[in-house]
Amino acid sequence: MSGGFDWPALLRAGLQGVGLSPDAFWALTPAELQMMLGDAGGSRPLLSDGLAALMAAYPDQVKGSQE
Repeated sequence: MSGGFDWPALLRAGLQGVGLSPDAFWALTPAELQMMLGDAGGSRPLLSDGLAALMAAYPDQVKGSQE
């Protein structure tokens, strides 16, 4: 199967490597899973500290906004 997903390896990485539940794994898009696992280019997975920093830098709501 050329060019397809290696589902057994992805399941191991998601369930054992990241600690996802099966429901959480299957709810992810391939891009979301890749982001969580990091890529071969040397980037690291986005952990809670990184997510918190991004949320602080790019909030959904502008400070002082009533919306």
